[in-house]
Amino acid sequence: MTPIKLFCSDLDGTLLGNPEATRRLKESWEALPSSARPLLCYASGRFVQNIIDLLATGVLPWPDYIIGGVGTQLYDGRRKRAMSDFNRRFGTGWDLPRIETIVGNFPGVVRQPPEFLHPYKSSWFLPQATSQTLATLENLLVEAGLEVTIVYSSARDLDVLPRDTNKGSALRWMCERLSVELDAVLVAGDTGNDASLFLLPGVRGIIVENAQPELIEAAVKVPTFNATRVMAEGVLEGLEHFGVIPSTPQPSSSSLSIEQMDPTLRMLFSEAALGSLTSHERDTIITGYRHALVTIRKNITPLGFSACSLTDNDVTGTDINYRSVWARDGAMTIVGTVELNDPAIREAQKTTLRTLFDRLAPNGQMPANVRIDDGVPDYSGVGGICAIDSALWAIVAFHAYVRKTGDLDFLAEYHDQLQRVMQWLGALDSNNDGLLEIPEAGDWTDLFGRSYHVLYDEVLWYRATVAYGRLLELERRFDEAAEYLRRSQVLRSKILEVFWPTTKVSTAPLPFSFAKSQASVGDSSYLLAEITPFGFNWRCDVLGNIQGFISNVLDVERARTAFKFMWGVGVNEPYPVVNLYPPVQSGDPDWRAYYTVNLLNLPGHYHNGGIWPFIGGMWVRFIHRLGLYEVACREMLKLAQLNRLGKNQEWEFNEWFHSRTGRPMGKCFQAWSASSYIHACRELQISPEALQSD
Repeated sequence: MTPIKLFCSDLDGTLLGNPEATRRLKESWEALPSSARPLLCYASGRFVQNIIDLLATGVLPWPDYIIGGVGTQLYDGRRKRAMSDFNRRFGTGWDLPRIETIVGNFPGVVRQPPEFLHPYKSSWFLPQATSQTLATLENLLVEAGLEVTIVYSSARDLDVLPRDTNKGSALRWMCERLSVELDAVLVAGDTGNDASLFLLPGVRGIIVENAQPELIEAAVKVPTFNATRVMAEGVLEGLEHFGVIPSTPQPSSSSLSIEQMDPTLRMLFSEAALGSLTSHERDTIITGYRHALVTIRKNITPLGFSACSLTDNDVTGTDINYRSVWARDGAMTIVGTVELNDPAIREAQKTTLRTLFDRLAPNGQMPANVRIDDGVPDYSGVGGICAIDSALWAIVAFHAYVRKTGDLDFLAEYHDQLQRVMQWLGALDSNNDGLLEIPEAGDWTDLFGRSYHVLYDEVLWYRATVAYGRLLELERRFDEAAEYLRRSQVLRSKILEVFWPTTKVSTAPLPFSFAKSQASVGDSSYLLAEITPFGFNWRCDVLGNIQGFISNVLDVERARTAFKFMWGVGVNEPYPVVNLYPPVQSGDPDWRAYYTVNLLNLPGHYHNGGIWPFIGGMWVRFIHRLGLYEVACREMLKLAQLNRLGKNQEWEFNEWFHSRTGRPMGKCFQAWSASSYIHACRELQISPEALQSD
């Protein structure tokens, strides 16, 4: 392959967002010999002066070139001056006053603040615009004799630019001036306004794991490197893949001191929450990793992963349900272990998927579980309660498995079943608003009274929709893939609009809703737990918010806000983490009489604010993604100490723990507890494999 001569990357959400990963990228880039280092270019929606001000802080390497204003500005970083001849392209067909009049009268648009405007960039907000809406606007401009380009991104940001103007055209113009062939160019991005970079013929591209579906959709037919990590971490992964850097540095190489942290986070942490792990503490985590592998192997059965070890738990009464391959538990176990190169575990992953997808109901419903003893599927649970998220997790797990293994024959074999599951899920959108309507206690909190629009399920619906679109992409069904990716982008916008109420004036006024009425009380600090036609649940669904960031629904700013709230109220005390804050007390309007059955959902118990290790593993990853490596390591140590507790022996990886005492209460040797622990260890690179690579 032609060596990379020029690397061009977006900034926000690509190189920026995780400050520790950004630091690692800067150090890796500057460590390259200057004679062998490719030219570096930043391409951003920010204006050049704003980028220069950012670079003055030393957060990123100084570039050779800057493309600013979504392709309307070009700056020579070596000579430190604008490339003025570039702007001579913008004469014909550009009439800013007429453009402003036409766009300003278009239904639904709101002007962006002045700092985002300049003479060759007319910028607006137009939330959730469809392709038909954008085409209508473009026709109005064309009919007025204006020659423009419309760039739409993040399901909200509308830029009207001169004809043939975007990041890609600016990069092409620059490469022509530099005599750099496009097949020697590498680009990276995360949103729709980066699409023009990827669509230049011959370029190679890095799509970071947190990329919005609009970019994936636009580049669906273009060969790209799809990173498994987010933001600068994903860019580093791609740079190593394309041979630009020799290896990806470890997270521990660039952890921030407390003085270097965001000032809004700095005051949250005591000395106990920071500081490098001692050798003994690191050994504790690695010992836990080895025991987690033991737990996973204990759950391998002829039909796939069981929820908990069948030989280490007493089974009485309704506990017979545990002698099953559960769709939810099995799928989550696949997601957490998919990076392991263990033949027995890999085979169990595939067997689990076969067991579940071979037993779909005629309407496409996923079994809640399949009995291990006789292979009989059960589509509900105790009391006939349904399990909507079983199907959602199964789609996510299928994509994770195929993406890792490249087993396209397996994907083709189950194409019809995957499609039937997605159709069944889509039918749960009974009022055609894009969100699923969930029956009471219809997901993993199967004895807890949430219903209608439930945050956790809607976030998973988004994640499953993206996963299914990516599966269609792997099958080269590009038009179908693009359709699901478009749907997912609309779904993400809807979740943020509905579940994160704010006093700010909405850019897309919606019909009255109870979530909107919350705005009269104040701004939310997290995604609300539940929205119904009759009210809203103001509690913090910890799992839903963590998943919101891990699944790329929440942006970094809102994720940081949610983290500050959850850390502040102590959802990780005494161990990480409770699933709900605060728990529902008797007498509360949300209280249900059945919460006292077997004393299971008393305050601080089970789904009513109990501590769940599988959520704890996600919590660690959530913190690491925010760029707080040492905080994540400290929480990882607490998670190891939690999983080491047991009823009969150490390292039982119990199902759940009492939120006040921290004592184990559920079944031991739980597959998803161990799987989530392994997943977190590997992301922090604290595992035997990581030590061997050192």
